[in-house]
Amino acid sequence: MLTVLQDPASATQWCREQRELNKTIGFVPTMGALHEGHLSLVRCAIDENDVTCASIFVNPLQFNEADDYSNYPRAIDLDYRLLDEIGCDMVFGGTNRDMFPEAESIEEVTLLDPGRFATGLEGEFRPGHLEGVCTVVERLFKFTGDCRAYFGLKDYQQTLVVRDLAKNLGYPEIRTCKTVRDEHGLALSSRNALLSKSELALATNISKALYSAKALWDSGCRECDQLRMAMRDNLPVPLQVDYADVRNPVNWQANSPVGTISHAIALIAARVGEVRLIDNLQLDSRL
Repeated sequence: MLTVLQDPASATQWCREQRELNKTIGFVPTMGALHEGHLSLVRCAIDENDVTCASIFVNPLQFNEADDYSNYPRAIDLDYRLLDEIGCDMVFGGTNRDMFPEAESIEEVTLLDPGRFATGLEGEFRPGHLEGVCTVVERLFKFTGDCRAYFGLKDYQQTLVVRDLAKNLGYPEIRTCKTVRDEHGLALSSRNALLSKSELALATNISKALYSAKALWDSGCRECDQLRMAMRDNLPVPLQVDYADVRNPVNWQANSPVGTISHAIALIAARVGEVRLIDNLQLDSRL
């Protein structure tokens, strides 16, 4: 049966008790509005650990648009039911003050430097976003302590930031899991619930564009400009594209690479109506 805890202090105590019993802990941080992508992370955590916990906290620090924060889907009772049904052991949440007790208001929270992996792409188009992610994830890691923490590769740049954070902290072990897609190839996202039927159809072009770059890569192309063009050619005008680019995941750089690239991941961010979606696809088999 799922244990629901309303504050992070209780979660810290729960995790401490599990470790005293020599149990390994899997941890899945979320902002709720759970879908199969989140649940796949929880299932992986369950398979690899003695006990599993999740957090549900819509973090205001990582939203650089007030409307995006206020419109972010919330379905806490359904989230609890889904976690209970798949066998998650504990879930916790809390208020802004619970998460950041040192600050009188959320505006007074000191943001952490997310490091070199936050440069470019999301770091450019969503200023402050990765700082907010890094700040709340660091806090969540301190609440849960040494464990295995699970993140989805859909937020690829975020996983690089989180890995770097965990390396600097000395814990936890970071596990990344593949992106879960619907039958049309669209990466699952809580924000998909905000799309109309026609917008959902339009959004599938994002994954189609990524797979066009993958097909070109598999044919032997290593030219960055050609890979970018393959994506751009498959993103119709109604999509408002922030970027459709490639990066070397082994040697991350802020700026678009030029010439040829030996290891590559393709990344896209685009708005479908008022909803901003991101996705990516590994082009080579190194990772």
